[in-house]
Amino acid sequence: MDLGLKGKVALVAAASRGLGHAVAEELAVEGCKLVICARREAALEEACASLAAVGTEVVAVPADVSRPMDVDALVAAALDAHGQIDVLVTNSGGPPAGPFEAHSRQVWGDAVRGTLDSVLNFSRAVLPGMKSKGWGRIINITSIAAKQPVDGLILSNSIRAAVTGFARTLANEVAASGVTVNNVMPGFTWTERTEELAKHQAETMRTSRDEIVAGWEEEIPVGRLADPREFAAMVAFLASERASYITGASIAVDGGWIRSLL
Repeated sequence: MDLGLKGKVALVAAASRGLGHAVAEELAVEGCKLVICARREAALEEACASLAAVGTEVVAVPADVSRPMDVDALVAAALDAHGQIDVLVTNSGGPPAGPFEAHSRQVWGDAVRGTLDSVLNFSRAVLPGMKSKGWGRIINITSIAAKQPVDGLILSNSIRAAVTGFARTLANEVAASGVTVNNVMPGFTWTERTEELAKHQAETMRTSRDEIVAGWEEEIPVGRLADPREFAAMVAFLASERASYITGASIAVDGGWIRSLL
């Protein structure tokens, strides 16, 4: 299937590892020019080299997505390099695990800035260009926690739900301009973040990391955790010409973990 992405410019946030990197790689394979960011320069350089090996143009900018000035600088770099941004994939490191009383006001504030404000700032920065062209894709990497709360992840459960509400409303506001806005909700996927959660839960429950992972797998009808490439394939489809009639959706890539009808 030709997704119609060749030559499009995609900005993928937090793309040095995990889901962000898998998405960037998938879009590169489909022919997108890439603009990526990460906080750590060494990791960013390594990711840039890996993506360039696929055979695409890559602009890499060190940035912390929780800082509005960094978001603005990243978007400016993309426009300077390519004159446009066709696809925006928002992404950030997940907030810390733990119950409500374990998190201070500062921790909550940091989580809001990284998980919610970053989406608002990116969307605000790219929308004028997308609307003027009459074409654009905004795709937010959220979490299954936005639909079915995960125990011990009160920060993610709360703030990703806010992202979902924002995106659903924005989708209606910009649909007539040819811009779609969707969320993709990863389930348990083999990333560094998942390893961190497994270790945290193992320590909390005084068990082993392997026992925690086995418990997750029992809850997933498919019976295993996802490969990041399986998640990235959905993002690439939503970025494509073929997905022009899909907007305002929150799509789970979770192996059937969410039990609700809708």
